[in-house]
Amino acid sequence: MELHLEGKKVIISGGAKGIGASIVKSFANEGAIPIILGRNPDEAKSLLEEIGIGYSFHLELTNLEEIQQTVKRISEEIGTIDILVNNAGVNDGVSLNDPPSKFIESLQNNLIHPFALSHYFIKDLKKNEGCIINISSKVADTGQGSTSGYAASKGGINALTREWAIDLASHGVRVNCVVPAEVITPLYEKWLSKKDNPEKAKAEIEGLIPLQNRFTTSEEIADTVVFLASPRSSHTTGQIIYPDGGYTHLDRAFKN
Repeated sequence: MELHLEGKKVIISGGAKGIGASIVKSFANEGAIPIILGRNPDEAKSLLEEIGIGYSFHLELTNLEEIQQTVKRISEEIGTIDILVNNAGVNDGVSLNDPPSKFIESLQNNLIHPFALSHYFIKDLKKNEGCIINISSKVADTGQGSTSGYAASKGGINALTREWAIDLASHGVRVNCVVPAEVITPLYEKWLSKKDNPEKAKAEIEGLIPLQNRFTTSEEIADTVVFLASPRSSHTTGQIIYPDGGYTHLDRAFKN
């Protein structure tokens, strides 16, 4: 299927590794121009050398001044952008046992910068009738325990997706959200490796995923993002999409 994304300029926050890197590759495969924002310049450089196209800007996404200055640089050096993917975030384990200051820090890590990036790029998106894709987490729906900050942030992302879809509909800007659940990434594999029996732990999780009893791949998340960002999804906005093998909403007691 031709997605008509050639030459589209795409911002991907946290695009240097994990799901973000897969999103970068998937856009590049469609002829789009990825622009990576994040704190890993060496990893971003290596990724861009691999795919042969794109840009990267090194910044701390919790620093609002750095965000504003980076947006200005992108405007001056590259021009207007067409697509914004708010992907960066971290499950930092901030819980009710932590002081409120840590909760605020978690919101800064996971919720404030998507708002800031959307705010500073909104003129571009309106001008180009572009789109925003937010990356959430199943934790916003299911809870996880001991992760109040991350759960609140991702719940906020889901709510902002629909709020912004309403705000921007009259400007032709679409806003949608993709919700990963159990996705195999290097970070997830590192977490599994700390278990007493990593293979058993992995198999137990896979047994809870109704479709094919396997983890979602980062490429499957990325392809969903790219399709939603494309003109092939031209009348889709305000939607929260779960490419998760049925993990979030189907009965996990089900066994094949």
